[in-house]
Amino acid sequence: MDKFQTEERIVEVLKTVYDPEIPVDVYNLGLIYRIELDDDGHLEVDMTLTAPNCPAADFIAEDVRQKISAVEGVKEAKVNLVFEPEWTKEMMSEEAKLELGFL
Repeated sequence: MDKFQTEERIVEVLKTVYDPEIPVDVYNLGLIYRIELDDDGHLEVDMTLTAPNCPAADFIAEDVRQKISAVEGVKEAKVNLVFEPEWTKEMMSEEAKLELGFL
């Protein structure tokens, strides 16, 4: 698998991670700020949460880390929880807004 295919697969996998309180995946919620995969298979993901005090923060970050670590072509995965810029509902995909009744 080439780097582009690996990155596509990473996005697919991110779409399987959900905040337990919201029926939309973290990718479509706009919680993934950066996906950086180098040529050696080292992956770094910057993500945020819908709220800084989210009780499921550790669970969600670990779910992301485990799933992206299992993607073929990823040798090492690091997940950074960041809170800048602050998440807003405008960051959601149209699909997520529709699902949650914002459209």
